[in-house]
Amino acid sequence: MMSFKLILILALLLASTSAGNAKEYHVYYLGGQSNMDGYGRVSELTGTAREGQKHVMIFHGSSAPDGSPALGAGIWAPLRPGHGYDFRSDGKTNTYGARFGCELTFASEMKRLRPNENIAIIKYSRGGTSIAVEAARNYGCWHPHFKGSDGKGINQYDHFLATLRTAFDVRDIDGDGEVDRLIPSGVIWMQGESDAGFEVPANNYEANLAQLMDLVRAALRTDGLPVAVARISDSMPNGKRLWPYGDIVRTQQTKYCKNDSNAILVTSTDDYGYSDIAHYDSQGYLDLGRQFARAIHSLQNLR
Repeated sequence: MMSFKLILILALLLASTSAGNAKEYHVYYLGGQSNMDGYGRVSELTGTAREGQKHVMIFHGSSAPDGSPALGAGIWAPLRPGHGYDFRSDGKTNTYGARFGCELTFASEMKRLRPNENIAIIKYSRGGTSIAVEAARNYGCWHPHFKGSDGKGINQYDHFLATLRTAFDVRDIDGDGEVDRLIPSGVIWMQGESDAGFEVPANNYEANLAQLMDLVRAALRTDGLPVAVARISDSMPNGKRLWPYGDIVRTQQTKYCKNDSNAILVTSTDDYGYSDIAHYDSQGYLDLGRQFARAIHSLQNLR
């Protein structure tokens, strides 16, 4: 079943990137759990961040629980505020929320760093999700073989694949009447807090992350695709750790990035403020997007 899914995705990617004189978009996948969803407040945005970026396209797959049909619901649309945890899409219309994530400044910083490239984003993430099966609880799991508490076998990796399938199936993402060529160019990953709640998943995080990122690269049909990983942090509510094994996951994230020559660690999260015990404040998300862009750009310059 997994091989069939990958073959289907690869076939669609090939069809989408084979047009001769197509407009080229460099595509970045944004994934993870709630700090990738985004809890920044749109009401706190000012200047260009509040205006949106009509020349950057985004396909934001609507978050779905394990066990639900893998529909990959979403549409391509110009980037604007409202792509936070409360964003939803039915595949025909986007419903924008009052929150945002790192996508706004990631896109603007990538445009600054690479002004001659068209930028497109595919985002799919879900709060509370783990990579390790043992840490899944009722939030969901990215492990490709996780069967879910209902045994139906649909997990977050399946929803990711469905999001890619739907996004890459669109031949003209900007609606200008011309076929577009989508070039996978990087993976942005913000996740690990849920795995940090349990000792065994925390100790296995490097291996689990390496397997997942290899599968994400395979689905995007690009070996060695640059990956930027944000290091998890802890708000220390009441002076106690929210993530009991967070330091282990942080070490595992560092090891993964050292062992993968096409991966890089973003550590600015250590300095962010929090809007609640688990989520960064608006300024944190704005900085995180910029740091992700600079990290991916630095890896691209090495290729």
